[in-house]
Amino acid sequence: LPAAAAELGLAADDPDAAAYASEAWRVAVDTGLIDVTDAEEDGAEGTVTQGEDLAVLSGGSPQDVLAVWLGALDTVYADATVPDMENLLDVLEENGQVDFDELGWDPQAEADFLDGVLGNLYLLTVGDAAGGESPVPLPALAASMIVPDDMGEPTDDVLEQVSDAMMKLDDQFRLFEPLGLVEYQPVDEALMADIDDETAQPEQAPVDDEDVSRYGMVRLTPLGLYGVRARMLEAGVDAPAVGDLADKGADVLLDGTAGFPQHAAQAEIEQWLAGHEPLDAARE
Repeated sequence: LPAAAAELGLAADDPDAAAYASEAWRVAVDTGLIDVTDAEEDGAEGTVTQGEDLAVLSGGSPQDVLAVWLGALDTVYADATVPDMENLLDVLEENGQVDFDELGWDPQAEADFLDGVLGNLYLLTVGDAAGGESPVPLPALAASMIVPDDMGEPTDDVLEQVSDAMMKLDDQFRLFEPLGLVEYQPVDEALMADIDDETAQPEQAPVDDEDVSRYGMVRLTPLGLYGVRARMLEAGVDAPAVGDLADKGADVLLDGTAGFPQHAAQAEIEQWLAGHEPLDAARE
């Protein structure tokens, strides 16, 4: 790992260098950029060779490269939905298995929560009149998953759940940012103790825009929009994107854009009109 860290240009005295190199190595293994062969005998050394997909990064089509990136997203996604390593060690059984009941961790629930958060972030981004340029405050994103729509004033218990979710999302978005999925301004370290404090309820006090940003701000990058949409479509979730209706009939266009935000509907219709002669478009 020290040699790998040096190859990546990471400073030898950087305490995080080995962790970054380890993550890069694991992504490379999981995406087929390198092939690792374990040693067959005790004391022998394993070997590593270039994987078949390594050449894709320099010689493949854009779709081929994006497919490799989606594989990297799957790897980081898996990391983002596992418990903290210290917590895992505390509940490790003698046989090396993790007692998930004692840990109070539901793998499917964790994955569903993160899917929901990224799905909400996707919908907020495509519905943004600023074209997805406006970052979303982390408290608002956490609240979108926890606070019921019909709840007027959040209870203390709900506010505590929102704070816990914020801390979880802060860790997860820190993992996703190096991958290019999001642009993320982390939660201010000075606020961590306050958010962890059960008596702290930052959402109740009036704050200005600068204060809100201290609780974390996130937005999907164009690459992130592609990645989240790909995962949503794979899961069978409707994930509209501007341009999907450009080659459809006018009836499909009008039906499809009826539920779009105004700016998205206008952009979709403009793309459709650009591909049709004015007279033919008007007739249709």
